[in-house]
Amino acid sequence: MYKAGLAMKKHELNMFSSGHQFLETPRWHDGQLWASDFFAKKVLRFHPDGSAETVAEIAGAPSGLGFLPDGSILVVSQADNKVLQINDSGSITEYADFSAIAGGLGNDMVVTETGHAYAGNFGYAVGEEDPKPTNLAHIDPAGNVTRVDGDVTFPNGGALTPDGKLLLAETFAHRISAFDINDDGSLANHRVWAQLPETYHPDGIALDAAGGVWFGNAMTSDEDSGFYRVEEGGDITDKIAVEGAWAVACAFGGPDLETLYMTCNATSLEDFFQGRSSAYIATATVGRCGARTGGPTRQSVA
Repeated sequence: MYKAGLAMKKHELNMFSSGHQFLETPRWHDGQLWASDFFAKKVLRFHPDGSAETVAEIAGAPSGLGFLPDGSILVVSQADNKVLQINDSGSITEYADFSAIAGGLGNDMVVTETGHAYAGNFGYAVGEEDPKPTNLAHIDPAGNVTRVDGDVTFPNGGALTPDGKLLLAETFAHRISAFDINDDGSLANHRVWAQLPETYHPDGIALDAAGGVWFGNAMTSDEDSGFYRVEEGGDITDKIAVEGAWAVACAFGGPDLETLYMTCNATSLEDFFQGRSSAYIATATVGRCGARTGGPTRQSVA
């Protein structure tokens, strides 16, 4: 259950890159930051000065990103609940179709260093239906798709732990949950890892080396907007306030994974449904480094 931190640490953010539309799923991979821009329908790669180049355009709107052992890129195509593969040549091919599992638009995704992917979906028609449970899709390295046991409510950002767990933000259940990862890549033992206040809607997450989860409290621009650090059991220890925008997703990056990159989107629910948003990426030094779950060049989860 949630426990209020008595001495929550506060951190300041700095601007890194602006001029985007709706940024999600930041990833640090091979020395560069990557992200999806929902509304621009682009997968972006960022240079150290904050400038961005378009790696691919995804007609179905890109969401979760990950990287296979051969270096090719996987991206969730939201509209058709497919995972696409972007090859070195820039060609795009269908990698997997998880539409039979999804109860709404495709969402975030985690990819392990051995090529197992776990893709989420909204679970319902946002703005038309009340939230209801859905399931993750497990896509093995051969592209086979299976439904993961365990009902999850709006599964969002994920993170892989060094001891073989998948941590998952369940946005409308106001919690971080956990699964055990079996040797064959299947998931088991869905459970609550940290319950959050009902005013918190965790979106994208990042794991630090001390085992804490940083999450964006999305869907609000009020005083609760920001990125927070929570420990297993619910202690919230840190906050990075975000003014006038949704705090959406984060990833550790930099040579020693010492920088927290954060996607922030100035929008509202009404504007979001109309495809209107103004996005930027901010950074913060929080006194902690990201967890190395797959080696320095395989930090493809956030």
